[in-house]
Amino acid sequence: MRFIDHAILAPASRATAPLGAILVLALASYACGGSDEGTGAQTAGGNLSGEIRGDGSSTVFPITEAVVEEFGKINDVKISIGISGTGGGFERFCNKETDFNDASRPIKEAEKDACADKGVEYVEFQVAYNGLSLVVNPSSDFVDCLKVEELRRLWEPSSTINNWRQVRDGFPDRKLTLYGPGEDSGTFDYFTQVIVGTEGSSRADYTASEDDNLLVQGVSGDQGALGYFGYAYYAENIDKLRLLSVDPGNGSCVSPTPETILSGEYTPLSRPLYVYFTKEALERPEVGEFVRFYLAEGAALAEEVGYVAAPAEIYEEGLAKLR
Repeated sequence: MRFIDHAILAPASRATAPLGAILVLALASYACGGSDEGTGAQTAGGNLSGEIRGDGSSTVFPITEAVVEEFGKINDVKISIGISGTGGGFERFCNKETDFNDASRPIKEAEKDACADKGVEYVEFQVAYNGLSLVVNPSSDFVDCLKVEELRRLWEPSSTINNWRQVRDGFPDRKLTLYGPGEDSGTFDYFTQVIVGTEGSSRADYTASEDDNLLVQGVSGDQGALGYFGYAYYAENIDKLRLLSVDPGNGSCVSPTPETILSGEYTPLSRPLYVYFTKEALERPEVGEFVRFYLAEGAALAEEVGYVAAPAEIYEEGLAKLR
């Protein structure tokens, strides 16, 4: 697990620094918001202080990171964010170690039970949509689209495919290596459910990580690579990766774009993203205001970092839950 005691590089960091550069600040200590040369005066416009702890999905992380940065410009609230994956994050969340959990899938029944056992009540907020992206090394110009059936044969537990020529007639004799999220990732859960057919069912001989930046590095440096992760990580690394389309089985190849993700045309790899907050945390003014800010500004910030904003009524429903 990586853990960020969240230090924003600068107000323009999302445009000037890659996400990987932000992640290396794991040991930095920072209070979001400014003060006047040690006098303790809050940033103009800010009137909140305190500490908020979060963890969870590396897929949702870029959105939350962007919201934290903007929220920190007007409030002196220290917000720390881990990226141990959706499942790993829910373990900490239900154990009362965090105030919120970023999640790339809905909470599972077993996780609901774990929270109930510890007396943790929570509220779910949908914050965006995402399309899982299939990527290869830029040198793999022989492939533009893969069928869901081909992906199933590649990733099912019994698969022994290790060469591109085994995937489809006409593909070259080139070693094939796979990269993807680890078992604590909600992206892993979703991908195995819709591609393999059973959640958590996957071959084990692939390079796994809950840190999508490591997957980007792996695919970009391996000529035989095929990997999958959230669309935003592709959008940040277009020059290092080659994006593939997906054929769900009807002969139509569809690429993930904001339009196809929101419409559901990019099937079966489009999905909503969530943030869960404990009800106990929401009673604290800094947490309630952070959530209000998230729902008010999250749509624009989600698009800024490469995701797809949910329809306006989704955010309005979230605000109604707060009220």
